Amino acid sequence: MNLPAASLLCAAACLQCQPLNASEKADTITLNLDDVEVVANRASSKVPVAFTNVLKSDLERNNTGRDIPYLLGMTPSVVATSDAGGGMGYTSMRLRGSDNSRINVTTNGIPLNDPESHRLYWVNMPDLASSLRDVQVQRGAGTSTNGAGAFGGSINMITDAPSEDAYAELSGAYGSYNTNRETLRLGSGLLGNHWSIDARLSHMGSDGYIDRAWSKLWGYFGQIAYSNGGTNIRLLAFGGKEQTYMAWDYASKEQMEQYGRRYNPCGEYTADDGSTAYYPDQTDTFLQHHFQLLLSQRLSDAWHLSAGLFYTDDNGYYTQLKTNRKLVEYGLTPWEDAEGNLVKRSDLVRLKFNRNHFGGGVASFNYRKGRTDATIGGAVSQFRGNHFGQVRWVRNYVGPINPDQEYYRNVGEKFDANIYARATFDFGAGFSAYGDLQYRHIHYTIHGCDDVWDSRISALAQVDVNQRWDFFNPKAGINWTQGAHRAYFSWSVAHKEPVRDNFIEGDPSRYPSAERLFDYEAGYFYNTRLFTVGANFYFMDYKDQLVTTGELSDTGNMLTVNVPDSYRMGAELQGALRPCSWFDWGINATLSRNRIKNFTEYIYGDGPDPITIDCGDSPISFSPSFILNNAFNFHVKWLDASLTSHYVSKQYMTNAGADEAALDAYFVTDLNVSYTFTKVLGLKSVALGVTVYNLFNEKYFNNGYAGAGYSLGSDGKAEIYRYAGYAAQAPTNVMATVNIKF
Repeated sequence: MNLPAASLLCAAACLQCQPLNASEKADTITLNLDDVEVVANRASSKVPVAFTNVLKSDLERNNTGRDIPYLLGMTPSVVATSDAGGGMGYTSMRLRGSDNSRINVTTNGIPLNDPESHRLYWVNMPDLASSLRDVQVQRGAGTSTNGAGAFGGSINMITDAPSEDAYAELSGAYGSYNTNRETLRLGSGLLGNHWSIDARLSHMGSDGYIDRAWSKLWGYFGQIAYSNGGTNIRLLAFGGKEQTYMAWDYASKEQMEQYGRRYNPCGEYTADDGSTAYYPDQTDTFLQHHFQLLLSQRLSDAWHLSAGLFYTDDNGYYTQLKTNRKLVEYGLTPWEDAEGNLVKRSDLVRLKFNRNHFGGGVASFNYRKGRTDATIGGAVSQFRGNHFGQVRWVRNYVGPINPDQEYYRNVGEKFDANIYARATFDFGAGFSAYGDLQYRHIHYTIHGCDDVWDSRISALAQVDVNQRWDFFNPKAGINWTQGAHRAYFSWSVAHKEPVRDNFIEGDPSRYPSAERLFDYEAGYFYNTRLFTVGANFYFMDYKDQLVTTGELSDTGNMLTVNVPDSYRMGAELQGALRPCSWFDWGINATLSRNRIKNFTEYIYGDGPDPITIDCGDSPISFSPSFILNNAFNFHVKWLDASLTSHYVSKQYMTNAGADEAALDAYFVTDLNVSYTFTKVLGLKSVALGVTVYNLFNEKYFNNGYAGAGYSLGSDGKAEIYRYAGYAAQAPTNVMATVNIKF
């Protein structure tokens, strides 16, 4: 497809590295001593990193039922994805091409990423956006943070502060594919001059655009707050329960041509009568609770203490029908059928569980006086993850099966601690220097057996991992601010340890090593009341980045391999025009080049050995070279309207850069209109809205998978073939919303 020429001209003309929405206003709330916040990992206008602040008003305007990756989708270099095709259920995001295992996410400075996989599953915290005050998206290595390493960026969320006034709010949404959201928010206001209570309860659901990709989601948020002079304490609990039908297998284009774009291969099997059927319980169920105890203490005019204790409890599983599986791999004994044939394979239903416990504490001391703003802080955490599987049912099985018979179990434990010191110092004439030093220690163990059969030992693969890492992550930079002008340069080092799958799916003799990133950022922007223009230029130089090459382990798992040299470089351009009170225009674009140097692809097939292909400098998978976001916003009295567009260029789904395994470019436009009635029927306000997603009915895919193989021809030569699955996204669809404030 072709991007309209007008949009290309706009992108070329606009430059910016700061938020579209009043960046200086957003900066003033990064440290508020009247609230209880652990915000030491936030950047301000004097910190030389690329960031965007998304305010509560932006979240409220766009929160029609889609998950947080879509609410952040208009920020620079972000691409949001959805398995079900409608933005609800399993969603994710990439930042500068990096997936969510490389994006550090925190709430109130407390880490949210799973310590083993480094991933964050937004589906486990339904409607969290309704309880957020604001979000800061940092791109690149950013400031020192707690938890998983920021290798593409970081997302720092601050939850709602206690309200001094009592309130009640009821909101709902309903639209295409039976997509719905119902949210109730309540607040006591200030009680006895010191206490307050706030709560939220949410339900979300959808049939999904993809067949059977339904979701049933329940979310909650609650806090009890105490304030007395310079002391503020908050006890928070948030999380939820999700149940979704699987849609992550995707479908090939050939399957879509035969069965339609909504075809979902998950749960498909051949029934006894030979017809095609779908297992009704091919579902994922997960319950997650987050608890935080936060302290904000004013120590003096210059000193401030922020601290927090946290505990996260995970408990979930997915149920999956597997066809024609080897019984021995599930601890089952082959049996003889009525004809005396030995049955070694059968259809079965398995359950795979995660039961995780994650807790710890964070603390920081901030000193702010005169020209100096300094922070000393750190965090410590302990994680224990239980992974095990059960067999629930086997077709026609003859023999004893214990109820939900367990067939594998392994346990991962991770200790993570870091300390850091960060400071900015104003030299005068608009110049300030920035320094940030972090030391991080990790000890990670896994013991037990995995669910992969190891033919070498005729048993499930044994896992015995005991790894330690010590990382030093320095950052330094300089910033210049003079009137409407701001310019900066920074250099940062970041490290990232391998994730659980890198060990579980790898060979003990060749476990991967840690990755290292040198991040160079330089930016300039010009910000006035009328308009903003600017640019951020980045070069992210990776050493030993972990990527897939097509290589397989001895047990047949896809390996991630350290490649010596790879990089991401680009320009993030942004601008805004505010010609009058009722209209503003914002635009941002990312132009980038993302490459692995001297990449070799491995392809397995009919022969005993893989064949290799020297791809030279190949593009990094899922890394578009051009992203454009455009927004026209109208505000006329109580009427608000926005027309937003999102363009993503071609993406390769493997690191080999094969056109047969690529996502085509797409250009999607959404229209949102709302009107607010005030003081009607004794209510504070009633807001009615409607959003039309994918206004021009673009048929597109925003995620998928790909692979390759080879067969031997009659002449003995290898013939390479490639295959791929695609996450089809919904065509034009509509969502209506209502919000009532009492």
